[in-house]
Amino acid sequence: MRTVEVSKTVQIPDDVEVTLDGLKITVKGPLGTLTRDFSKSPVSIELNSKSLKVWADWPRKKESALVGTICAHINNMITGVRKGFTYKLKIVFSHFPISVKVQGKTVIIENFAGERNPRKAKIIGDVKVKVAGDDIIVQGINIENVSQTAANIEQATKIRKKDPRVFLDGIYIYERREGMD
Repeated sequence: MRTVEVSKTVQIPDDVEVTLDGLKITVKGPLGTLTRDFSKSPVSIELNSKSLKVWADWPRKKESALVGTICAHINNMITGVRKGFTYKLKIVFSHFPISVKVQGKTVIIENFAGERNPRKAKIIGDVKVKVAGDDIIVQGINIENVSQTAANIEQATKIRKKDPRVFLDGIYIYERREGMD
């Protein structure tokens, strides 16, 4: 038996401005602007003065799950334009000293496991990457771009053709948090 309606509400803080154009949501805040299009989703969105209602009429299982997913995306957008997101990665090596540089939209990892060719990781969107000692700090307002950039850096140093229990060298995510320093 299906339910008649599944709905959730997202509260909008005072320092954030949300506009709705069909199912395209734009969130403006102190750190910037994020836009996302939910027009392919079978849900309805309504903007009130300080809240956003997301609902689905006569939903199947997938559609009722989508209501919560879209609310989570909107909450992440609001948090991003208010505080931002920070991922910290640690450079770990025991055999060969790894050197990391940022050049444009790529992170270049040199001397990883003694390899001659540098490994490269792509920086997605408007994400800022800083190398501070043996830490790499990835910051931005879009959580998907920040987390994908951090994952690209971590995956670029994946050990192949060696025993991963012995060769623990690499770059690993050790902290995820809201807010930018």
